[in-house]
Amino acid sequence: MKRSWLTSILLGGVLLLLTLFLGLQYNWLQQAGQAEKERMQKRIETDTKALADDFNREIQAAYFNFQVGAADLQKPDPAEFNERYDFWKTNTAYPELIREIVYLPHDAKAAPVRFNPDARIFAPFEVTAEVANIREQAIGRAQNPVLEDPLTLLVPIRQTVKRIDQIRIGGRGETINIRGPEGVLDEPLGHIAVLLDRETVLGRMLPDLQQKYFPTGEFKLAIKDRSGNAVVGGGSDAEPDATADLMSLRPDNLIFFATPGQALPKMMAERRSGTILNSRIESRTFSSNVNSDVREDKAITFEINPGQNERPRTRVVSTTTTGTDAWNLAATHRAGSIDAFVTGETRKSVAIGLAIYLLLAGSIAAIVLSAMRSRRFAQRQIDFVSSVSHEFRTPLAVIYSAGENLADGVANEPAQVEMYGQLIKGEGRKLSSMVEQILEFAGANSGRKRYKFDSADIGTLVGAAVESSLPLLNESGFMIQTDVAADLPMVHADSGAISSAIENLIHNAIKYSDEDKWLRVTASNGGGTVKITVEDRGRGIGERDLRQIFEPFFRAKDVVDAQINGNGLGLSLVKEIAEAHGGTVRAESKIDMGSTFTIELPAENR
Repeated sequence: MKRSWLTSILLGGVLLLLTLFLGLQYNWLQQAGQAEKERMQKRIETDTKALADDFNREIQAAYFNFQVGAADLQKPDPAEFNERYDFWKTNTAYPELIREIVYLPHDAKAAPVRFNPDARIFAPFEVTAEVANIREQAIGRAQNPVLEDPLTLLVPIRQTVKRIDQIRIGGRGETINIRGPEGVLDEPLGHIAVLLDRETVLGRMLPDLQQKYFPTGEFKLAIKDRSGNAVVGGGSDAEPDATADLMSLRPDNLIFFATPGQALPKMMAERRSGTILNSRIESRTFSSNVNSDVREDKAITFEINPGQNERPRTRVVSTTTTGTDAWNLAATHRAGSIDAFVTGETRKSVAIGLAIYLLLAGSIAAIVLSAMRSRRFAQRQIDFVSSVSHEFRTPLAVIYSAGENLADGVANEPAQVEMYGQLIKGEGRKLSSMVEQILEFAGANSGRKRYKFDSADIGTLVGAAVESSLPLLNESGFMIQTDVAADLPMVHADSGAISSAIENLIHNAIKYSDEDKWLRVTASNGGGTVKITVEDRGRGIGERDLRQIFEPFFRAKDVVDAQINGNGLGLSLVKEIAEAHGGTVRAESKIDMGSTFTIELPAENR
């Protein structure tokens, strides 16, 4: 008992420790999942913004590079525009981005002219419907550079004649001094329409940037226009993990143009984030109403005082974006969202941890149950040896006494000799039966038992078993009823083994019956099977014992207490024989109401 309590305490401690580890693992997985979610969220926001910045930088370069003065466009040789075009094409990663550049004069009577990159001039051309539509949209448009088609940019062309002394940078209140000639800011003289190539934008730029910032394909990218229509990727109502504006022409930082190596003003050098185009410095400032849906960026136009040997050139940097940007980039995890992905991974990890916990707990339980079963089985073997020894001792003692009396001449009369002979014969038969049963069990468990299968008639087998049991039935005073249905199908069986199993059930019924000495053997058709049933009205079997009745060496406690002879092998042999024939055996019983054992065998296919 002390050892049993100690084992239980140790097992409880191990299970408690495993449960504690499971709880700690769950808590750690929750914390790790939250940290991973924050890390992924920060990464996706950073990568999405970086992708949008790279994309917008290309678009902004195509826009701001061509902001030149009206005077330069009116010359036969637009030198400054050509200089800017050459520089843009040399430094861009996508020279095919701009498919066409058209100058649209503000005067409706003036014909548009198109830039010819080969002749390096603006020349008249046959106005297409696309250009006509662009010009119609540009009329009356002051500075908004993005049309209904975001791949068409309008660069305003102005003339500047007034000097501006101080310029505020980026809305932060910092100023620099610029000296130049005085003048006034006039109305726009027209627009330069920069027509972008859709295939280059959607077929090259975006895939390149996606490969750069999202190479693993873990996130899906989608682009929608102002109306919410899908431009790239399928539309989805799910909340994206990160968003960024594309086609943005809000220059939040200054753009500089300077010769490489030329010193810039200190503060400008610290604040610059634009593009170096030529030897002149350009700057701009904007003020924004950030608390409304309409953003108005006011442009400042000025002329730089050139050096001694340089011609004056007008610089115009301006933009206004009304409402949102033209396109919106949305990045969403393929699992639906980062939260869904992290939650799924956390649940998966928790499930794995729980599975390991259950596996360990199950292994411990299996080991304990196996040990208990082995211990119980060992105890049954000990009880079996004790029981068999007792059952062997009684017949041997009877045989020894009868033989001794015969040898000593105590029994001289023929009747006495016959009586002793019958006694020896009966006890010898008991010994032989017990030995055969033990050998049969040993053969079955060692796998060496061989059955001789053949077509057999169940009625014949039942009759043989009953006839073999008649001496014991008559000796015990039992009344037996047999009921074999007609036209039973044949079975594929070992006749001797099946008869032995039926006989074993009959002997058990005789052994465990008390005053009511009645039993019945029936054989019936089970619809594809043949059922053989042995019923008695004996002492019955308890529900707890009924679950173990077919286990080797098992004997119920009340049977052992009643000192009923037996070795616990009979029913286990019946089960082994039935299963060897592809059948089953089951028992139904109630205390003091008798028992019913049924062997069910598959019918032979004909």
